[in-house]
Amino acid sequence: MSAPAAAAPAAVPSPAAGSVAGPVAGAVAGPVAPPVGLPGGVSLSRLAVYDWPAPDGVGRVGSGSPHLHLASTEAYVALGGSGSVHTLGADGLREHPLTPGSVVTFAPGTVHRAVNDGDLDVLVLMSNAGLPEAGDAVLTFPADVLADPARYAAAVALPGPEAPDDVRAAAARRRRDLALEGWAALLAAVDDEGPARALAPLHAAAVALVRRRVPGWRDTWTGSVAAATAATDAALAALAVGSGRHLAGARADALDPAPGPRRYGMCGRLQTWPLGG
Repeated sequence: MSAPAAAAPAAVPSPAAGSVAGPVAGAVAGPVAPPVGLPGGVSLSRLAVYDWPAPDGVGRVGSGSPHLHLASTEAYVALGGSGSVHTLGADGLREHPLTPGSVVTFAPGTVHRAVNDGDLDVLVLMSNAGLPEAGDAVLTFPADVLADPARYAAAVALPGPEAPDDVRAAAARRRRDLALEGWAALLAAVDDEGPARALAPLHAAAVALVRRRVPGWRDTWTGSVAAATAATDAALAALAVGSGRHLAGARADALDPAPGPRRYGMCGRLQTWPLGG
C-alpha cells in the first residue's frame, strides 16, 4: 500500500443523491457483468512482516510501521509464523496474537502495527479495491511532520524500483522508524488523555493530508465496490421476477501476482495482485 502524497486540502464535492441506484422494482435488466476481481470489490496482498529490529524493542524479530486507513476496512489472516497486530482505536490499545488461522479486522481510523515474533506471514484483505493503492493510508509520523504536507510527502516517499534493493530497504526502514517516533508520542498521549482525545489530532491531520484525493477515490470506488453492488442489485431484481438473464455472463477469471520482487509496504514486503485501481 502506498501512502498518500501530501498536499493542501481542497473542497470535496458531495456525492449526488442516488448515484448508486438499483433497477426499478419489477424491471428485468439485461446481463450486468460484475467487475473483474474478488467478490465485493475486495483487494488482497500477502505480507511478510519486516524482520528489522524495532527501536522500541517490540517484537522478537521486528515490526512494521504504525498507520491507519481513512475509508477502508482491513483484515489480517495469519498464514504462518507468529506475532501480533497492535491496534489503537476508540476501544483503546490492544494486542491481538497472530498464529496460523487467526483473523483480525480493523475499521477506518484504527492505528495498527504488525509485530513479527518469527516468520510472520499474513494474507491482507482490504475493502475498496484500488483505494489503498491510491493512498488511503497515513503513517503515524510526529505531529510536526503530519502538519506539513511537503514534509510528509518527503518522509513517506520511497525510491523507485530502479534503485538498488538495499537503498530501498534503508528508506523503508527510516520511514518505519519515523512512524514509531510518532507512535511513541501517541501512546504517551493515550496514557495522559485516553484514546479518543489522543487520536483526535491524528485523525484531523490525516483527513487534511488526503482530502484532495477523495474525488479520485470516489471514481475508483464507483468502478469497484459500487459496480459490484450494482451487479448484485440487478441480479436480485431479475431473480425476483423469475429471470436468470444475468447468468449469461457467467465466467471464471484468473489473476497472477504482480511480476517482480515483493515491494516495500508499510508493515513488510508485499506480494500483490492486480485487483483494482
